Amino acid sequence: MSSLVETLTASGGAESPGFVNDLIKQLWPNLAVAIGRTVKSVAEPMFASMLPSPLNTLRFLKMDLGHIPIHVENIDVHNSDSEGIKLDLDLLWDGTCDIELDANMMPKIGVEHVKLRGRLSVLLCPLTNVLPCIGALQVAFINKPDLQVTYTDAASIASLGVLDKALRNVILSIISSMAVLPNRFLVKLDPANDFFKTYQHPLGVLRLTVESGSNFGEELGQTRNFLKKLVHDVPDCFVDVNVAGGPEWRTKTVKNNHHPEWNETQDFLVADHDQAIEVDVKDDDTASDDDIGLAATTVKQLLLAGGRQELRLVHKQEQTDGKLALSGKFHRFVPDAASLSGTEDGVLGLVTVLVASVRGITGRREDLKPSVKVEWGDQLFRTAVKTDAPGTDIENPSFDRGFQFPVKSGMVGGGAPVKITLMDAENETGSVAVELDEVLGAEGMKLEKDFDVGHGVTVRAGIWLRGTKLAE
Repeated sequence: MSSLVETLTASGGAESPGFVNDLIKQLWPNLAVAIGRTVKSVAEPMFASMLPSPLNTLRFLKMDLGHIPIHVENIDVHNSDSEGIKLDLDLLWDGTCDIELDANMMPKIGVEHVKLRGRLSVLLCPLTNVLPCIGALQVAFINKPDLQVTYTDAASIASLGVLDKALRNVILSIISSMAVLPNRFLVKLDPANDFFKTYQHPLGVLRLTVESGSNFGEELGQTRNFLKKLVHDVPDCFVDVNVAGGPEWRTKTVKNNHHPEWNETQDFLVADHDQAIEVDVKDDDTASDDDIGLAATTVKQLLLAGGRQELRLVHKQEQTDGKLALSGKFHRFVPDAASLSGTEDGVLGLVTVLVASVRGITGRREDLKPSVKVEWGDQLFRTAVKTDAPGTDIENPSFDRGFQFPVKSGMVGGGAPVKITLMDAENETGSVAVELDEVLGAEGMKLEKDFDVGHGVTVRAGIWLRGTKLAE
């Protein structure tokens, strides 16, 4: 296996996209329709589940992405340990469009302009010996993209601050659920493609420590520190940390200190070394927390800096004298159980459950609403619910979804089994429980098979177990 530095610097260098933009331009009339249909099919169920009434009745009346195509820049081809090709590229779209939404008891909402910018990862894998020699294409933004939306009646929408914020959050949530790491948008190029060979597992765990801060609101020499203007009293500081778009983590609050020390550590799953580490330092206040400053780096930048960086804080796009010290170590996921018996805090390994497909469902096609629920201990995930539609074999549906369960001390060896349950709407129709000892005993610590859930129905699933090892 390559060393950490070799892995982080493995790159062919940025290249001109040239013909790619020409190709996108020619395909745009078709791509715009396909992208619009996909967004509509994903977004409307999210409106219903994520928004309060009456916003939960939002639906698209029109989805015209206009004539200006997406533009790409700075294509970089990376060496990859997986059986495939990885390309990173900048995606930019400054498009005039005609999108119209409607909801119960609300005026229509129109969108006339969208600006979207982000770094995109494209995976071509697995590679095969049969044309087109690529089993599937997977697309994802490495981090949440920048998004700006202009409404056709911008003044009215802006006056409804809650509506404006809700729409922006939902749009970003839709993009994240579809195609921001660790989620990838999958397109099968080979109908017989094996999802177990296609799925890209997380790379490992970043063990991140928020060490300390300095110059939070204190005067420096004869000059007045910018933060002094922001912090009128000695601040009570805490830090909100987001890594790789995962759940936000908050440190404890250090009271009455211009130079707080935390030395708190948290583990984060990493799918790509270019994923962002974002920190937001705040002054704890009984009324509302005051912003002290923001800073950002990436997993790669932190590790290439020797595992420690001191970040300068920025407040409202103005650099301050405040600094925040971070340190981190990267632990790769490996097919080795040694770390799983550890007693230290933090993530010691990972259980990944891949749900490929279900075979043998019976019943009235128009009534069937299959999905698969996966449980381990108190953690639960569920695939999307399938319904009968043109091009869908509802009796033998494909799901192609992967779910991760971090392993901590005491969870392996006599712990809970992995339970895979077939659902029809909200009704359980069959299940199977798989002990982790069976996975530990499988070759490569991965168990891939057709699991019998009863009534002649099988769920094709894979269960992978991985330990961790410090990357050097």
